[in-house]
Amino acid sequence: MSTKNMNQKIDFKELISPYLHKWKFIVFCVIVALACAFVYLRYTDYQYQASAKIKIKDEKSNNKLPEISTLQNYGLFKTDNTNVLDEIEAIKSRIIIEEVIKDLKFNIQYFVEGRIKAREEYKNPPLNITFSATDSIIHKIDTTFNIRIQSANKFILKGINFSEKISFSKQEEKELDDSGTEYAFGESITTSFGDIIITPRIGESSTKIGANIKIKISPINGVVSNYKKRLLIEHQEMSSILKLTINDNVAIKARLFIDKLIEKYNEDVQRDKQLVVDATSDFINNRLEVVTSELGNVDSNAEALQKNNKLTDLATQSTLSLQNEKENEAKLINTANQIQLIDYMNQHITQDNTETELLPSNIGISDNSVGQLTKQYNELVLEKNRLLKNSSEKNPTVVNLTNQINQLKTNLAQSLNSIKATNEITYNTLVAESNRISSQIYSAPRKQRQFRDIKRQQDIKESLYLYLLEKREEAAITHGVSSPNAKIIDHAYASALPVAPKKPIIILAALILGFSFPIGFIYLLNLLDDKVHNINDVKSVVTIPFIGDIPKSGKNKQLISKVDYSPKAEAFRMVRTNLEFMLQNIEDRAKIIFVTSTTSKEGKSHTAINLASSISFSEKKVLLIETDIRVPKATSYLGVKNNFGLTNYIGNTKTQIKEVIFNFKDNMFLDVIPSGTIPPNPAELLMSNRVKELLDYASDKYDYIIVDTAAVGLVTDTLLISKFADLFIYVAKANYITKKQLELAERMYTEKRLPNMTILLNSVNHKKGTGYGYGYGTNPHKKKWWKFS
Repeated sequence: MSTKNMNQKIDFKELISPYLHKWKFIVFCVIVALACAFVYLRYTDYQYQASAKIKIKDEKSNNKLPEISTLQNYGLFKTDNTNVLDEIEAIKSRIIIEEVIKDLKFNIQYFVEGRIKAREEYKNPPLNITFSATDSIIHKIDTTFNIRIQSANKFILKGINFSEKISFSKQEEKELDDSGTEYAFGESITTSFGDIIITPRIGESSTKIGANIKIKISPINGVVSNYKKRLLIEHQEMSSILKLTINDNVAIKARLFIDKLIEKYNEDVQRDKQLVVDATSDFINNRLEVVTSELGNVDSNAEALQKNNKLTDLATQSTLSLQNEKENEAKLINTANQIQLIDYMNQHITQDNTETELLPSNIGISDNSVGQLTKQYNELVLEKNRLLKNSSEKNPTVVNLTNQINQLKTNLAQSLNSIKATNEITYNTLVAESNRISSQIYSAPRKQRQFRDIKRQQDIKESLYLYLLEKREEAAITHGVSSPNAKIIDHAYASALPVAPKKPIIILAALILGFSFPIGFIYLLNLLDDKVHNINDVKSVVTIPFIGDIPKSGKNKQLISKVDYSPKAEAFRMVRTNLEFMLQNIEDRAKIIFVTSTTSKEGKSHTAINLASSISFSEKKVLLIETDIRVPKATSYLGVKNNFGLTNYIGNTKTQIKEVIFNFKDNMFLDVIPSGTIPPNPAELLMSNRVKELLDYASDKYDYIIVDTAAVGLVTDTLLISKFADLFIYVAKANYITKKQLELAERMYTEKRLPNMTILLNSVNHKKGTGYGYGYGTNPHKKKWWKFS
């Protein structure tokens, strides 16, 4: 394996190491997340989905030419989906949904408490409630009350608002809320919204004794808003098929809602069509009354003329004159009918001053433009009336429709006037022709001409009367065969399994959250953690040679012993070996080792003492000098009195070196020079030549000199005497010093201010069970007396 791959492998291990160390925390979070997921799935209300498909009929498309429809199928002309979008809004209107909610009584809910949670019963409710108040009051009630079945005839009612006529004290109201009031089934109960009667259900779904039932009555407006928000209507472009979908806690409620919604929508559309038929029928009936009266007058005039002039046989005209006259009369009758129908239509438009009344359609005016304008006018009026159900006259869409209706009415009146003027010219021409033919029949008696005029009027009125009767029958047939606007393709179907919440997704989300939260938390802690923890952290900041790391130990054992197989003792033996290797060139004098750190409490005194002890255990003469004269701690570890030492020797020239050297009582190879009395000028004191004299003297007497110095990050004492050192051990405490603080050591190393500088990591948390490493082997045990040879 290449070096690069090894480094990558080490980096990968270092990356996942923080998470592996806290695997118990991660597993705990995953278990908690899964437990929360299962509790949520156990107690939450499941959602069931019901959907249906309908096809919206477009009456406008039926009037298009087949060629245009073919071109639209090939995309040459864009299909107008405005009608489908309008019908979607009509289906989702509050008026239709409110009718559905009222018919299905969704505003009253029955919940039966189970062992785990309450379930809603809709199809077979456990109780029946009869209200004495009107629907307008019931539909505004917002209340919830609980019922406990005591027996087949008794129940306890809790939480209901009683009538204002029944007054209770505050204590009595509290007792009623806690214990409830006992009633008999069928008994009238007076409440703030009227009297109610509660009766049990009989049969297979009868109410069980001891059951707790919660009844919730909600305002209709709130229920309508809730279902309107949950109703989803989907459609594809260039398609008139709609998919209606809704989710509900009860599957049967979702299915019934969709079916009832389609039913109410078709009823609403049929009502609109009926309005057009009724308007046409009313117009024809009114015209029939007028024509019937006029026809009766003409018949009376004809009868009077025949009686007065005794006319019985009129077959005296010549064949040619009669034939021409008949043809002319037929044209004259047709033209007069058109003028009369135009007058009727103009009269209806003039009398109808509102924009919400429909115009009669297809009454027989021969000009096709009148029929098209009438149809467009009625469609706009229906659309405006539908919008006015849910809005006001000030709605911009309603105002726009009103302007279009007024414009169409003006165009229709102008078209009718133009057609009437044309027919009047034709009529005058036909009258002139009739007069010319009549003048040719010079031999006919004057009385016969009078009768013919009356007969002509009689034929005109009779023809108009028969035509109106025919149109009335057509309107009645149209009403009888009208089909619903929405054709059901798929009836509402409710899923047997819940669509929400989805168990696999919830469990997967719990797993993701259970893993991501602790991992993210650990990552955030590591991201914010700028302290040094291990050798890799040290090497990432400094390039100083690493001499070793000392594992963390308990406070009860600060010093190592000669026969010691603890990880701490083995670590100092490793450091001792490394020092011998680095200082192997020094043979004729003592090897001087300084121990320092960045700041206090990093364990430099602890390191100096144990390093001196470890070297002395190899039977090397070691001198431990405590030069941290500001805050001395080494002597406290060793139990040596610190009332006389280094400062006394430097400050008093009469003091001999031997006077400040003390032998450690438990180790004949280890001597100690305490710091002595704390002086007021420690820096100036360490600049004395007597420091050099002391080291020169000790170099000839000892193998190793270990100097416990002050922290270089706090004072300059160490830098003043650093020139005397053969090697510097820079102590950094794991989980204590920050990487920013450790930059001081790197700066000291690069600037060569501390000679032969090395770094030692103290108080490291090593993993257990590594096999080889610190603590290899076991401590020797004392033999029993009977095992001595």
